[in-house]
Amino acid sequence: MGSRKHISAEARKEANKSIYIAKLNNNPTSPRKTRLMADAIRGLDVNKALGILQFSHRESAPKLRKLLLSAISNWQNKNEGKRIEDAELFVKEITVDGGRQLKRLRTAPRGLGHRIKKRSNHVTLILGSKVEEKNAETAIINAEN
Repeated sequence: MGSRKHISAEARKEANKSIYIAKLNNNPTSPRKTRLMADAIRGLDVNKALGILQFSHRESAPKLRKLLLSAISNWQNKNEGKRIEDAELFVKEITVDGGRQLKRLRTAPRGLGHRIKKRSNHVTLILGSKVEEKNAETAIINAEN
């Protein structure tokens, strides 16, 4: 590997140490229905988002709650010995992308068949820490002065 690639790979590894991510692939729910719950928790702090997902009656709420708990667990693995309350975690980004579609036929009148698309989606959730962002902002300000 060349020196430029090595340097950029090291920089990418350092950047990934402060990113706390969880992914859910091939979720068998329509992306449109999942986006409604994703929009409800985007930008909220973790405890409030967990409460919303726990008491929601939507089909995708339990799956998104489990995904959020997984992202919190990933944060704990990278930050051993720190408390979640001190970090002030929040849902920084959540994206719902379309997954594969299963195409089926349903019988219709006059010997015809109608297509049915069984949609799925991929959800990516990224957590952010308000404390780390404040520290990064102060470091940038100090570097400029």
